[in-house]
Amino acid sequence: MSVQTLPTYWTWLLPFLNWMPKLNGHDLRADFIAGLTGAVVVLPQGVAFATIAGMPPQYGLYAGMIPAIIAALFGSSRHLVSGPTTAASVVLFSALSIHAVPGSPDYVTLALTLTFMVGLFELVLGLARMGALVNFISHSVVVGFTAGAAILIAAKQLKYFFGVDMDNGGNLTELLFRFTQHLDGINAYAVLIAVVTLLSGIATKRWLKRVPYMVVAILVGSLLSVGLNAWLGTDITHIATVGALPDSFPPLSSPVLTLENIKMLAPAALAVTLFALTEAVSIGRAMAARGGYNINGNQEFIGQGLSNLAGSFFSGYVSTGSFNRTGVNYESGAKTPMAAVFAGLLLIFVVVLVAPYAAYLPKAAMAGVLFLVAWGLIDWHEIREIISFSKRETVVLAVTFFSALFLDLEFAIFLGVMLSLVLYLEKVSKPRILTRTPDKNLPNHAFSTNPDLPQCQQLRFVGVEGSLFFGSVNHMEEKFGKIRAEHPQQKHLAVICEGINFADLQGSHALYKEAKQRQADGGNLYLINVKEGLWDALEACECFDKEGSRNVFQSKSAAIHAIYQKLDKSLCEGCTARLFKECKV
Repeated sequence: MSVQTLPTYWTWLLPFLNWMPKLNGHDLRADFIAGLTGAVVVLPQGVAFATIAGMPPQYGLYAGMIPAIIAALFGSSRHLVSGPTTAASVVLFSALSIHAVPGSPDYVTLALTLTFMVGLFELVLGLARMGALVNFISHSVVVGFTAGAAILIAAKQLKYFFGVDMDNGGNLTELLFRFTQHLDGINAYAVLIAVVTLLSGIATKRWLKRVPYMVVAILVGSLLSVGLNAWLGTDITHIATVGALPDSFPPLSSPVLTLENIKMLAPAALAVTLFALTEAVSIGRAMAARGGYNINGNQEFIGQGLSNLAGSFFSGYVSTGSFNRTGVNYESGAKTPMAAVFAGLLLIFVVVLVAPYAAYLPKAAMAGVLFLVAWGLIDWHEIREIISFSKRETVVLAVTFFSALFLDLEFAIFLGVMLSLVLYLEKVSKPRILTRTPDKNLPNHAFSTNPDLPQCQQLRFVGVEGSLFFGSVNHMEEKFGKIRAEHPQQKHLAVICEGINFADLQGSHALYKEAKQRQADGGNLYLINVKEGLWDALEACECFDKEGSRNVFQSKSAAIHAIYQKLDKSLCEGCTARLFKECKV
């Protein structure tokens, strides 16, 4: 049975069936190279992240193995790589350090339990089809967040790039200030390795496009480090390396789901869940925008949930989408999620077989590679396009960007999303209300917005473009009130409703209120070209009774013919505009 003939539920249960049978030799080679690069890059990162999280060093590596494979197989992004991250590690530490001593067996047990609970929450949200939340992350938020995170990634590598002994936590300001305090401790040999690594990566990427430039850069930096140490000695160079790693497969583990643990960890698990999903989906969206495809938010939730559930049984703590590893994966030429699968599998064997050689991998070389990754993540074309397109989107971009630099990374996402929603609501709360005038010079006296055209003395036409809901009611009432005040002789008002797709109870009541006011003044309100969304709302609230429903028309000609019969003919006698076919000389 081919993939095309499989029942739909099989491809939903096993989403990798949508892309795995389509793999070809070219894609596999590209994915293998990207996976190998990612497996090498995560070696120092995994150890560092585990230290931040208060976990034994090997757990940072375990979190990048099985969880990465599961997330790739059951997610929807082609490039997203899951694993340990700085932010997730910090959140984990802050949540658990008040309950147990970091690094202790009890602490590890709580971390595994929290990971299981986070995975369960993520899976439930995915199955509940809550992935639509991803639609509230605008493109400007994604671009700004990506650029800010890229600069932050580079800033966090200053410690290793220059070989200084400093804390690389905190926001950009803290990092730069701390770095200026350690300028006298710069290691010239580390800088040399980082610069040579960076330049070799740039050169390879520019002139040897078929060669994986990141692997070449890491090898060049490592060989230079070995050469300097052999020539001058480690006592002089002081080049920091990854160091010896545990050479074992991820051991089996299990969460301890006692009632006490569940009650104690539930608030933290929910907070970590919301953060982890936001981070993963934001990164997935960013990479999808770069790669020219779309992701399924529900499927990403499910993939992340299953990855953390599996991770809790394979000694992995909370994992989510990793900006560093995803950026490396994308820049390395990954074509399909198989690259992340390769990265997880290769990491297992790299740790087992190459652990002793990790002692020769200089952290300065890793910093040089991550500088390249950070630069590649900044989409200068999109930034210029957003700035030239819209001031609103520029504000969203700037707020998200600077929040990522100077505030918590996850807070930058939330702030960008909230600002996008506020600006969107502010915009839709002011629907366009334009005067429309029949133009006798156009076929069938079609409507025009030309303000110089003569208008009927008794009847005014307006077009409403936008939904009528609680947020836009005040704006509409103000506009209608202004029309009544400035043109009291136009007692009849016809609203062209083809631009109104939706109305809620308050919007319907606002139209009813205007109709009653017009009737009290001796005129009336008429609705033309009413769409289903508005009509259903009017019927539901019973705002327009049987008599009022006579003032609802589905064509301009029918409306004008009916309204003309209600006009004061004595006022029509002196009119020479002849706007309607019904008008007499």
